[in-house]
This record gives sequence, C-alpha cells and structure tokens, in this order.
Amino acid sequence: MENKTVTMAHGAGGRQTSELIDEVFKAHFANPDLTADDAAVLVPPAGKMAVSTDGFIVSPAFFPGGNIGKLSICGTVNDLACMGAKPMYLTCAFVIEEGFPMEKLEEIAAAMEKTAKEAGVRIVSGDTKVAGKGQVDGVFITTTGMGEIQEGVQVGGELAKPGDAIIVTGDVGRHGCTILLAREDFGIDADVTSDCAPLWGAVKDVLDATHNIHVIRDATRGGVGTVLYEIAGQSNVGIRLDAAAVPVAPEVKGVCGMLGLEPLYLACEGRMVIMAPKEEAGRIVEALRKCPYSRDAAIIGEVTEDQPGKVVMTTEIGTQALLPQPGGELLPRIC
Repeated sequence: MENKTVTMAHGAGGRQTSELIDEVFKAHFANPDLTADDAAVLVPPAGKMAVSTDGFIVSPAFFPGGNIGKLSICGTVNDLACMGAKPMYLTCAFVIEEGFPMEKLEEIAAAMEKTAKEAGVRIVSGDTKVAGKGQVDGVFITTTGMGEIQEGVQVGGELAKPGDAIIVTGDVGRHGCTILLAREDFGIDADVTSDCAPLWGAVKDVLDATHNIHVIRDATRGGVGTVLYEIAGQSNVGIRLDAAAVPVAPEVKGVCGMLGLEPLYLACEGRMVIMAPKEEAGRIVEALRKCPYSRDAAIIGEVTEDQPGKVVMTTEIGTQALLPQPGGELLPRIC
C-alpha cells in the first residue's frame, strides 16, 4: 500500500471498501469473534457488565509513545478497568479523511492490534466512513468496550469516604505535556513520552490484593486535579493533597515551569487515581509497583470531612493552598 491514500471510493461500500477492510482492518483485527456480518454475536458473562464508549480526535495523531490507534484502545479499556471490569469485547468506528496515507492507517491498525492483544480484549465489529477533504482532520476513531465486572467489586466516584488514602499510579501530566510539545507551538525541546498504556493488568493485581477499594478513576482530560474535584463533588468530601508526594517527571516539571502550567491539570492516558481505606493503601501501592505501568505509584493525600467539594494542597514549604478549580480549555484535542 506504499504511496496509496484513502479515497472516497474506499467509503462507498463497493470493491475498494472491501479491499480496505480486508487488507488493513481484518488483517490486523482477526480473531474468532470478529464478524463480517452486521453485528457480532457474543457470549455474555455470568455477572454484571460494564459498557463504555469514547471518541478519539487527538492532534497530532502520532506522538512520542503512541498514536491515535493505541490511544483508542487504551482509553476505552481503561474506562472499563476503572469500574473493576475485565475488558472482553471492543467495537471501533473510523472516520477517515480523503487523502489520508494508507501506510499511516495501517500503522494505526497495527498499534490497535498490539494494544488490544496486551489488554486481552477482542475487536469484534466496526465501521468505516470516508469524509471529504477538510471535513475531518486525518482520522477520528470511536471505540465501544464491554467488560465483566469482577465479583465483589463496587467502585464509583460517589463512594469516597473521609479517611481514605489517595493513590496515584504514576507520574502525572505526561500525556498532555507530550501532545503540547508535539504540536511545536512553543519551540521547546524536551524528551517527553506519553504515558498511554492499557491498565487492566494493574487493576487486576490491585483487586487480587484487596477488594476494599472505593474509587478508581483514570485521569484523562483535565488530569488528576480535575478528577479529584469531580470525586470531591460526587462524594461531598474534602481532599487534602501533599504537593511533595505528587510524582512528576523532571522533564514534565521543567516544561510546566517554563510555561506556567500545573502538572495536576495536564492529561494522563496511563494513570489512575485510587481511593481506599488507609489500612489498604500499603498493599495497593505494593501491588501497583510490581506492574510495568505503575512503578512510581504513590500515596499523595487523603479524603477529609473538611471543606467538602474542595481540594486543598499542602505546599512543599508547609503552607496550605486551595487548588484552583479547573476551568476553560487548557489543552484541546489531547485524546
């Protein structure tokens, strides 16, 4: 497919559409549940299911540490994992701009294949549309995932309790910083790689250690800071953070310092916030640090009864400051 591009004929439903599906998507997504019919026929789990849908329009579509294909798998798989659900099935829909390089499309499909295999999820159905030049910026992907909620697990943003420890599974703000630099809007040369990763393996190891967990949330758009405000509002609790305990990679800290950004409000695509009773925090962090994508897991604060709906941060010099509430659009199209 060298030097070939996607044409309107590839979306017209005829021979070229069949060739595109067979040579790119079917070639990478083949598994026993992938269907050529109008809908996949699947075996449901015995217990409860979680279902999540997410659209991906990241710009640029290729960035250090991944591309829109990898991101489209990770984003939906991680949403399922944060409900304590083992990912099982995934559907995907592509909207592709006329003229998009076929080689790049295949690279995206290959990344999806690799990431789905790592996450243990099967792509079972999909859809392809081609839009006219300028109607879409390259390629947009929407994925829907279905997963099996593990027995005895109940988590949710409204379940945080005063006294809970707040755990973050790794250094924060890396994906947002990577996308910012990939756009070359600022002319900053820093070696920053996205944290984009499938997280079910880490969640499974945590659940194997304890089911006594109240909240699991992935910190995507708006980052950890926004997630903490959301949970504080849902559970009507206060949040107290220790700024010195929040892990931030030196290169991300440097970029944020130059641009006046707060790492807590930059997007992550491979990090979760976990809230659980303090007595469980040690074993949760221990389990996380054995996983490849959460080796820098840390306890960064606690849930309180004071100042419900607010996030207060103890600074590195010992003073307390209210973390400003997220507002506006810090960085568009990060996922």
